[in-house]
Formats: sequence, structure tokens, C-alpha cells
Amino acid sequence: MAAEPTRGAAVLGVGIATRDIVNLVAAYPREDAEIRALAQRTARGGNCANTLDVLAQLGHRCAWAGVLAGDDGAALIAEDLARRGIDHRHARRIAGGATPTSYITLSRDTGSRTIVHHRDLPELGAADFARVPLAGWDWVHFEGRNPAETAQMLARVRRERPDLPISVEIEKPRDGIEQLFRGVDVLIVARAYAESVSAAAGARQGGLLGADGGVEGSGEAVVDADGNTDTDDGCGPGTGIDPRGFLRRMAAAGDARLCLLPWGAAGAYGLAAGSDALVCAPAHPPAVLHDSLAAGDVFNAAVIDGLLALGGGRDGLAAAVGDGALATLLSRANRLAGLKCGREGLEGLAAAARAAGWPDSDGA
Repeated sequence: MAAEPTRGAAVLGVGIATRDIVNLVAAYPREDAEIRALAQRTARGGNCANTLDVLAQLGHRCAWAGVLAGDDGAALIAEDLARRGIDHRHARRIAGGATPTSYITLSRDTGSRTIVHHRDLPELGAADFARVPLAGWDWVHFEGRNPAETAQMLARVRRERPDLPISVEIEKPRDGIEQLFRGVDVLIVARAYAESVSAAAGARQGGLLGADGGVEGSGEAVVDADGNTDTDDGCGPGTGIDPRGFLRRMAAAGDARLCLLPWGAAGAYGLAAGSDALVCAPAHPPAVLHDSLAAGDVFNAAVIDGLLALGGGRDGLAAAVGDGALATLLSRANRLAGLKCGREGLEGLAAAARAAGWPDSDGA
């Protein structure tokens, strides 16, 4: 990428924050087993809040809009956000509500995380978001939750701040989620969403995913992080789902300028509006996998930071589409996510990444 990051950009994130109770175990237990945890920690979590955490470490001015309950979990979240310099004045507070809690089992053996989430708190609504001023922001990022209400929030941003770039993360299938595929600039689609849609579609033709088969042998040309065009993208083995075909269908279903599909250890894919060149960047796994929790949130933060580095606003997006920087953007995001997987938690991630030469070095 040609430009240095635009530091101090103002980023608004709209989504959830959770209390995470993380149990580290030697290996994931079998059903009906009783095992001892090697360690336990309680932390603030949530996709959007994690992404803002990393963006704040990278020097951006961040604010979170979501819902806080009136319990000890909410106090933990508010204190953590404040400690990390994330403004939460726009949060809706519900007295007597219960904080969403994720019970996470982290396997030392594989580095995988298994999450059981309990939620009994209303989502942020369009009426709540209407009270959040839109002046002064350089970027707004939404979790793809509560689709009917979030679609109204997107419409408000487009109506009142047509210059403001919008990114949306699509993590899970939800009723009406397709409403969020349009009116955004960057659509980041989680592998979990692709796999869930695929499982629901089965062998049925048509729909969003269709039945393209596995990754291997599709013969489609892709552009790698070095700008080379080849039918072998080097992004990892087949999984029974064709991420390239899926990404093309996602792009066709919406109007985003950039449509991105991180695929974990198999790399990440991207497609720019108006381009036939599907871009792939291989993963950058750590030497030792310690903790994959929040790796996707880190990827999202690196994408936003990278686009702001291209000049900020929708001009940065135009540069990403116009000068072939998409491959570099994906590689940059993969490197930071890989560095995170070699560490426990998010604390000090940006400092460690810079010490390792990120974003300029290919080393992870």
C-alpha cells in the first residue's frame, strides 16, 4: 500500500459487547465428560467491541454503540471499554437486564474455541441509533445483527452522510439478513455464514450458494497477493464448499464496493465491484497456535485500518478498487490475524505486531 495509515480516524462501531468466560483445557472434552480447566479468565468480548479494541490500539479514535445491561457484567464491559479509550456514551442502558455471556472452551491441543452464548437482552434498535450523531465520523462498522432494525440504521447513514464509508460483518444466518447486503461499501462475510448457508442448501441448485462442489479443480483464475494470476490460488485445501463461487454470489446479491471472505487457515478472498479478478491471499499462521478467539474480529479491524491507510473515507475504497491494493489489504489483514492466533487475548496486539514488522513485513 502506498500511503501511511491515517491515524486518529474516528470510527463508530455498532454491535454487541459481551462478558466472556474462557476456560483453557488441554483438549476439548467428549460429551458427558468432566475435566479440569488449566486456566480461566473473564474478559470483555463481542465482535464489534473486539474490532474497536484493535482499531484503538492502532491509533484510531473509536466509539461503540450497543446495549448495556444493569448488572456486574455491564460494569466490566464499560470499565474495559473506557480503559481502552473506546467511547461508550452512545450505549443504551437497560436497568435490570442481563449481560450477554459467552462460555468459551479453548483447546490448548488445537487452539480452537467452542462457544456457548447466552443472551437475554434487547438488541440496539433504529430508534436508539437515531440518537447517535453522525457528524465527525470517518468510518462506521456494523455487525450484521437484528437485520430489520440495522437496515434502517444503514439507510439513515446513507441519507445523512452519503460520504461516510460503511462496513458490515455477516457472521451468521438470520431472518432478513439479505437486507444488509446492499447500501454498504465493504461486506465482510464470515466462513461460518458460508458453511451454514451451504449446510442449509445441501445439494440443491440455485440460491445464494448453489452447488459448486469443492475448492479444488474449479479452474477459476484468481489473483494472488503478489499479483500473479493462476488457477491454483494457494489458499488451502478444498473443504466441500467453493469459497470463490460463494463470494461471487454474495457480490452479485449486493452492491458493496468490496466483498471479502476470510477463510481461516485457508487464507482470505476478495472481490471488488466491477472486477472479474477474484483476489486471494494465503493465511499467515503463527509458529505455535495459542488462541484463535477473536481472530476474525482482528481481520476486520486490519481491513478497516488498511482502507483508512489508503486515504480514508470512500476515496480509500476507490483506491483499493482502482490500484490493485486488494491483495495487499487481504495479506495485511491475514498477517495481523495470524499474529493474534499466536497470542492469548488482544492485549498489546498492535505493539507486538509493529515489533514484528507489521504491516510492512511478510513475517508473522
